[in-house]
Amino acid sequence: MKKVYSRPKSLKRNPFHYCPGCGHSVIHRLIAEVIDEMDLQDKAIGIPPPGCSVFAHHYFDVDMAESAHGREAAVATGIKRAFPEAFVFTYQGDGDLAAIGTAETIHAANRGEKMTAIFINNAVYGMTGGQMAPTTLSSMKTTTTPYGRDVEIEGYPIKISEMLALTRGAVYIERTAVNSPANIRKTKKAIRKAFQSQLDNLGFSLVEILSPCPTNWRMEPLESWRWIDEVMAVEFPLGVIKDVTGSKDAD
Repeated sequence: MKKVYSRPKSLKRNPFHYCPGCGHSVIHRLIAEVIDEMDLQDKAIGIPPPGCSVFAHHYFDVDMAESAHGREAAVATGIKRAFPEAFVFTYQGDGDLAAIGTAETIHAANRGEKMTAIFINNAVYGMTGGQMAPTTLSSMKTTTTPYGRDVEIEGYPIKISEMLALTRGAVYIERTAVNSPANIRKTKKAIRKAFQSQLDNLGFSLVEILSPCPTNWRMEPLESWRWIDEVMAVEFPLGVIKDVTGSKDAD
């Protein structure tokens, strides 16, 4: 019998600690598959944050460098400049990249740092109890907005990808999701293109991924998948936000 699907070499044989229905495990696998397919395992350096993915080094079989909260882009900048032959990617949540890490991320993008950011948007602080994040939707209930996010008090959801697209150093930014097989395939394609832009030494790239968080959304997993389509993707539309790489999408 021909084997058509197997565990990526770049993914360790450790059980995931993520909640049932969480998108992190799917995204981890996609990244590992792309690393294998592009033969990057021996030169990849990943930078995970505090947060749900703080233990990413338990899962990716590549070199990893843990960062202080929100400082991944700064750490990635230092590593890439010291080792320009390395392939450097960050793995960040919305409470990390879109809150405490906005300064580092915006300036790394503006400088056109040759790095790739994987940005997981689940609209809450997932690990610390489901508090409001910069990406929390208007009227969305969290542990710190029990009556719903009031934009008159807490402001509007931040569309960090659109903000970064305005910087001249950003060459490729796309927003995807992992709430259906079709969207999962599109996410893998976007990750591959973002990785390729770094290999081509073009500039900063980022893939924002809308990811379900059934535990903090207080939903069943299938309900959370539908909620991404019906609610979250309305606020954060899927698709390519910026692409000046000049490359063609692979079939």
